[in-house]
Amino acid sequence: MPRSSVVVVGGGFAGFFASSVLERLLPPEAADLTLISATDHLCYSPLLPEVASGRLDPRRIAVPLHTRLRRTRIVQARVEDVDFDQRTLEVVADHGPIGPVSWDRLALTTGSITRTLPTPGVDTYALGLKTLVEAQYLHDHVLRQLELADSTPDPIERRARLTFVVVGAGYTGTETAAQLQRMTMTQLDRFPRLRPDDLRWLLVDLAPAILPELGTRLGRAAMRVIRERGMETRLGTTVTAIDHHSVTLSDGDTLAACTVVWTVGVTPPPLIRQLALPVHRGRLVVDEQLRLRDGVWAAGDSAAARDPFSQTDADYPPTAQHAQRQGVIIGRNIAASLGYGRPRRYRHGDLGLVADLGGVSAVARPLGLPLTGPVAKVVTKGYHLYALPSGANRIRVANDWITNLVSRPIAAQLGLVDRQAAQLVREQGGSGAVR
Repeated sequence: MPRSSVVVVGGGFAGFFASSVLERLLPPEAADLTLISATDHLCYSPLLPEVASGRLDPRRIAVPLHTRLRRTRIVQARVEDVDFDQRTLEVVADHGPIGPVSWDRLALTTGSITRTLPTPGVDTYALGLKTLVEAQYLHDHVLRQLELADSTPDPIERRARLTFVVVGAGYTGTETAAQLQRMTMTQLDRFPRLRPDDLRWLLVDLAPAILPELGTRLGRAAMRVIRERGMETRLGTTVTAIDHHSVTLSDGDTLAACTVVWTVGVTPPPLIRQLALPVHRGRLVVDEQLRLRDGVWAAGDSAAARDPFSQTDADYPPTAQHAQRQGVIIGRNIAASLGYGRPRRYRHGDLGLVADLGGVSAVARPLGLPLTGPVAKVVTKGYHLYALPSGANRIRVANDWITNLVSRPIAAQLGLVDRQAAQLVREQGGSGAVR
């Protein structure tokens, strides 16, 4: 019997765990395993705010694919198109086209990109927080604004440099705003011309509450924490325009600001729309076994799997928690299709979410139990160490956290990331598995 070819597209949580399960369940002679990823690592994205705030080195949350996947061929490239009839992929690397790459079984785990809106200036001036590149650039950018504000004799420019607007008060936006604000406050003593009152942080969202994923009670607790630190919130408000030195809000207010962090949600990459397959809210519609069609499965942020536990008949949310577990299921189901094991349905109750607000503050809801303060902080740290899929990364992250208890994180602009490389990935045009 010829060896089957199993190809996984996307090296995020779903793709990584699908490949890990396939290596474990399939004997070497059963199939050739290939993972196509735009990066050579899995980014543990829940800790990106800590990278942006300088509390973690970027490599701490980068899990090398070549180290963790020993039998899988890793191809660092992007997928431009899928031919379901011929069962081939059009793949392009930095040096040019590769392939076509043939497959007998295909897993589409393409992840997501930052969702943008037709707001003037977003593509040019807004900063995202979806990749390590964006996190490192954001860290350098915020420190640079402190430097420029300290050096300028113009009070109007100083005010603009020290005004930071975060758009999106969900999980990522609230964590990012809280941790970056705390970073800027702790760095002020190094800039003798700046005062705490000069700093202005603003969290903006069209929703009526922050952190809706965690419920009303924990959302209010998080709101109290950030407001006590001096952060402003504008709920029921959105951004209508951005330029180099100002932000216009839907309530008619225009702020002088040089920094806008855009965290309004995620959407599947352009490749998903090119497939001309049924979608729900932009995500590929799959069955309860996460099957898209014969020989093809989809999981993670690009898949719309119906949540049987939802009272509103909604899809599972696009979170790292579900992507990881869906990756395990499609790994099992692909192996079962080759005669190893039996297929599984995806049924997963929400284990809860955690949100680190910097310092000793956090909110968490493990298994539905609402927690705040230091207890929530311990739960949050413990969850991230448990969820990191690499022992070496866990040790390094834990060491950084311990060091931060006795020493202030090193605040330095490395200047390693070009502004263009850190721009938001546009929804229109482009392609690939993940960036």
